[in-house]
Amino acid sequence: MLLGVYLLGQNIIFATTYLSVWWRDASAVFAVVALVAGVLTSVYATDRQVKRAGWAIVAMGIIAVFMTGGIFLRPTSLIQFLAGICALASGYQLFTSGRVSL
Repeated sequence: MLLGVYLLGQNIIFATTYLSVWWRDASAVFAVVALVAGVLTSVYATDRQVKRAGWAIVAMGIIAVFMTGGIFLRPTSLIQFLAGICALASGYQLFTSGRVSL
């Protein structure tokens, strides 16, 4: 799983800027709060619908992160993308079931 994160994370560039407009800082704060609130809601909620709402909040936070303009994605090859996704899926299967099914 960590290999998949490494392979996919190589093409993500985080940029910081010293000159920003007031709304950029507000959306960055919203992104962090939405991500934290979504993860906490999806982890600690007991109701299934509330957990789905938590994942929706996480998705809104991820969209807000990209809207701030601080993350840039470099072009990647299809082979590298598939290798990263396969590594993530295999790692997830190892965590949940203890074996990888092909």
